[in-house]
Amino acid sequence: MTFHLPKIPFQNLSSVKICQFLKNIISLIACIIVSVTLLQTRYTYSYFDRSYPMMLTNWDGLGYYMYLPSGFIYDDFTELDWYPEMNEKYHLSDGNFYQAHKADNGNYVNKYLGGVSIMQMPLFGIAHVIALNSDYPADGFSPPYQYTLAYGAVLYCILALFLLRNILLRYYDDLAVSISLILLFLASNLIQYISVDAGLSHVYIFPLYVLILYATVKWHEKPTFFWAAAIGLIIGLATISRPTEAIMLFIPLLWNTQSKEAKQEKWALVRRHKKHIYITIAFGLIGILPQLIYWKMTAGTFIHDVGSSWRFLTPFFRVLFGWETGWFIYTPVTILFIAGFFFMKNMPFRRSVIIFCLLNIWIIISWADWKYGAQYSTRALTQSYPIFALPLTAVIHTILQKKWKWFLIPVAGYLIFVNLFQIGQYNDGIIHTRDNNRLYYAHIYLNSDPTPVDMSLLDTDEILNDESGFKKKVLHQSNEPIQIGKTSFLNLDVNASDDAWLKISATIKAENGFQTSYLACRSGKGKQLKKRRIRLFNVYCTEGKSNSYEFFYKVPKQKKGTTAKFYVDSEFEFSGILENFTVVQLTNP
Repeated sequence: MTFHLPKIPFQNLSSVKICQFLKNIISLIACIIVSVTLLQTRYTYSYFDRSYPMMLTNWDGLGYYMYLPSGFIYDDFTELDWYPEMNEKYHLSDGNFYQAHKADNGNYVNKYLGGVSIMQMPLFGIAHVIALNSDYPADGFSPPYQYTLAYGAVLYCILALFLLRNILLRYYDDLAVSISLILLFLASNLIQYISVDAGLSHVYIFPLYVLILYATVKWHEKPTFFWAAAIGLIIGLATISRPTEAIMLFIPLLWNTQSKEAKQEKWALVRRHKKHIYITIAFGLIGILPQLIYWKMTAGTFIHDVGSSWRFLTPFFRVLFGWETGWFIYTPVTILFIAGFFFMKNMPFRRSVIIFCLLNIWIIISWADWKYGAQYSTRALTQSYPIFALPLTAVIHTILQKKWKWFLIPVAGYLIFVNLFQIGQYNDGIIHTRDNNRLYYAHIYLNSDPTPVDMSLLDTDEILNDESGFKKKVLHQSNEPIQIGKTSFLNLDVNASDDAWLKISATIKAENGFQTSYLACRSGKGKQLKKRRIRLFNVYCTEGKSNSYEFFYKVPKQKKGTTAKFYVDSEFEFSGILENFTVVQLTNP
């Protein structure tokens, strides 16, 4: 008797799995490319070859992080007696300790909320174990803590990247998602705040926005207590990371309200699961509870004003359009974020995304310190880019349906190239953290080696791009070193006719007051009195060393000649050595 085993379609089963895998292979490759780029950028700016360790836990980063060493190492939340020693050793904020202030009861209270520390806690634990089992001090600030936080933050965002891919593939095709993810991460300032400035809150809140999207989708697919609790917990944790992130509530609240029929279906679903509302509120309160406990323990009250100033009625549109750090100027791919609003028709997230994004932008441009301290483009929006990924993918999906879709490839390539080039410029100090202007940006655009004249444009808008048509006369030239202070060190009679310019070159070694001092020229009288100055402190200049400066000065027209005065303008004291000084007058022949 012959027995025949039943035929199992293993080959067909394998083919199905392979086809399913290959179906979205392009977006998988895109995620791998982005992940490798994030890690490579992190490695590039890890400073392994420096004599001092990489520091993420200084300045603002210290404010977000200091809960962990305060609680787990020093058991000191209120006095912060550990800070002076750590500051002296690691230069956490030097003499400017603004991260905490004293409450009415005399205790120190952290100005920054603790949500970021909660997300840093697993990384801190790993770092502490490494430090305890190595030659590094287990003080919360030595290299194991810095590098674990740096690479751990990148890992968080890589995991969020793959989850975001999963979300986008529910609504858009593989190619559109691939291009969207690459542009989102590599053509925007997001890479800076994931792979370089990872001590700030943005890198940790970014995964929370991906999670709120995922939890929202899952709850609307199949409402459960778990996903209702997850939504509340995520919003609560985001709120105690940055209070303004509480507006992420609009994502689940307005999801699937894109049409009248969808609204009716949405609110009918909510009514059938009323208990889920209470679950969400309860877990939202659990999410913010650690912050309330901390405030009660330090300030003596459950609610404490950490201090913020807003201009909601007069927002600063320069945050978006200004040459200083404008969002649309330095990361122009963000224009597609907004354009995508018009291409999300019938999508369940349309209303929630548009309302959230517009409200979020309005809040960001309303903060009193509209330059946000120091930043590349507008950093305060980067954590919410997972939400902007939806309209971005929508517009890319639409473009891919057009005959001219191939035009997208060179545009995307150009945007990525410019952004990565500018990331390098920003970290080299060429793109300034807050003082850029149109003329300066034009001269450093894709320029990795600006001249002293280019650098002078941070402070003056006067330049002769072509000197060939001018008659040149050397008014002064000296190479003998002289000691200078804040007083005028040279007065020169200059021509005050039409098109009279001065080209001023100097080599200065600042000994005191370097960071607050400027080389200045002043001439004219009365209404024609004019002053121009350029900073001594820029990326190419070092305190205590000889630095070269050069700038142009347009002489104000007067009936008679005028005297130009040259001096160092300083907010405080200044002393230094002028090693050489040249003034050339340029006039039309």
